[in-house]
Amino acid sequence: MRQTLLRLDVISWLHSLFTDNNDQSIIRKMAGTAFLIRVTGAALIYLSQVAFARWMGAFEFGVFIYVWTWVLLFGDIMHMGLAAAAQRLIPEYTRQKAYNSLRGFLSGSKWVVFSAATLVAIIAAFGIGFIEPWLGSYEVLPLYLACVTLPFYSLSALLDGIARCYNWASPALLPQYVLRPIFLFTAIAIIYFSGNRIDAATAMLAAIIATWAATILQLVWVNTKLADVVSVGDKNIQVREWLATSFPILAVWVFYTLLSYVDIVILRQFRPPEDVAVYYTASKTSALVAFIYFSVAAAAAHQFSEYYLSGNKKAFSDLVRTAVRWTFWPSVAATSAVLAFGQPILWLFGPGFIEGYGLMFIFAVGLLARASVGPAERLLNMVGEIRRCGFVYATAFLVNLVLCITLIPDYGRVGAAISLSTAMVIESVLLYYVAKTRLGLKIWVFSHA
Repeated sequence: MRQTLLRLDVISWLHSLFTDNNDQSIIRKMAGTAFLIRVTGAALIYLSQVAFARWMGAFEFGVFIYVWTWVLLFGDIMHMGLAAAAQRLIPEYTRQKAYNSLRGFLSGSKWVVFSAATLVAIIAAFGIGFIEPWLGSYEVLPLYLACVTLPFYSLSALLDGIARCYNWASPALLPQYVLRPIFLFTAIAIIYFSGNRIDAATAMLAAIIATWAATILQLVWVNTKLADVVSVGDKNIQVREWLATSFPILAVWVFYTLLSYVDIVILRQFRPPEDVAVYYTASKTSALVAFIYFSVAAAAAHQFSEYYLSGNKKAFSDLVRTAVRWTFWPSVAATSAVLAFGQPILWLFGPGFIEGYGLMFIFAVGLLARASVGPAERLLNMVGEIRRCGFVYATAFLVNLVLCITLIPDYGRVGAAISLSTAMVIESVLLYYVAKTRLGLKIWVFSHA
């Protein structure tokens, strides 16, 4: 009887948790949906990459990873910060009932991002041609194909930012993290089982198909949902105002992106593609923990902005404390699980990939340090502390860069892992310091104030 009552109490609690219409419930539902999508996407990507590593071999897989890293680096920059600025501009236009400006942003920002990314892709292609004599012959064609991927990759990032503002987790995340991996795996599998050899160029061709298809579907999906909530009318195109808001955010995002990918880029300059492949699989296995941070940040970012702008200090501080707890403790559990099963997971890629297991313990230090301050970076960006956020990530990037250049020539993969983890610890300490001095908030999981 007591067990039945307890079960009923739990069911009742879960029902209220995810069906109430208050802000906290909406955040919980979006965070939960985002987390489920990212977990599903992570599983799909892992299964895909296991297959790719087996089908391609460590050398070609390492080349593919290196080239795809350049897509991630440029693609995450060429939305020009508008993907993040959307989470400030859309709530602001909606609250002010500036519907002409809202319609203008929802329509015009897509063309701005796509056009800018296309221009950069063309310039990058000319740049590849210029430095071709210094590149490995096996890298040239994959790099050219990467340029074709860039415009649609950047557009997808913007659509993600727009959809989040309306708490639409599925159209924001499913195309990037579920559909694109499915399309990529399907394309490469068809080629492989047709008896053809899979090299980095073939994989990049499949990546073009997957990225274009997923982004076009996302564009149609988001536009259809916007038509239901935004009335038809005149559009006020204010590109200068959008960029004035987005460029400071972009400055932060540039350094964050460089911090995330510079280790792989530099490692490839000193080590063969096989080392890049082993390092990548170890780092991405560890980075499964970061999905928790991503889910909470995706759900809470625009709520930080709304509470702060409305002057609701109690709701703001309560949300900050809750977000930090939601980030850290699940990250501890996830880190323990990843380390416990790290060797079997790495073995799936091939026996040689187990060499990266020791790196995972180094990565764990930085990941838990970042989780201990929750989505502090998103919070600071949403309340106007963009320049100081930029300083934090510029510092962390420079630390990572200097350490990579210093350690990788002698210590290879271990040097790269130490560099990244050290930079993440410094990043977390500085974010805590900025939040404390500028907002009076102790954004740390063990702070009670």
